[in-house]
Amino acid sequence: MLKEYKESAQLAINSVISNVNDSDLKKTVHEILGCELQNGRIHLTGIGKPSYVAAYGASLLSSTGTPAYYLDGTEAVHGSSGQVAENDVVIAISNSGETKEMIATLQVLKNNHAKIITISSNASSSMAKLSTHAITVKVVREGDDLNKPPRASILAQMMVIQELSILLQEEKQLDAQTYLKWHPAGSIGEHLSKKSESCIY
Repeated sequence: MLKEYKESAQLAINSVISNVNDSDLKKTVHEILGCELQNGRIHLTGIGKPSYVAAYGASLLSSTGTPAYYLDGTEAVHGSSGQVAENDVVIAISNSGETKEMIATLQVLKNNHAKIITISSNASSSMAKLSTHAITVKVVREGDDLNKPPRASILAQMMVIQELSILLQEEKQLDAQTYLKWHPAGSIGEHLSKKSESCIY
């Protein structure tokens, strides 16, 4: 079974590299940059395992120059959608694109005039149809006999978020000095701090 997972993970990674449409990524970046120009905010959301991808994505984007917020996909229909203002961008993550709670959340957000980006494996899914833009990454096998617990699909979703973060980082010309302001602690902060000091002298 471990061999099957490794093969499935490799297929998922190759799918992102080969099949994710660069124009969809660039459209998303354009939406995010436009939102920020209007003092809007970026939110990431998901249900179940993709919710952890959303939280990771919000943290990664924030640390690389694009302030982003995690939106609890279930709590959103119980009042938390109030954190999303008109014309804010919401990135919603789901492998199937048919998660009922997520569909309900996106309907509320769309009614409140948020711009919605979905990341899923189905370009014709209910979530995709509610979206301003849909990023599609097809994952056939999760990597075990059940083919249900999210494994390979999670890798693919994370890679899409990472690609978006790189494109945004390039657009904003993030440098080490600025990154150090947001990440002063840990081995990364220590390394950047020493590098900065050596440049001064």
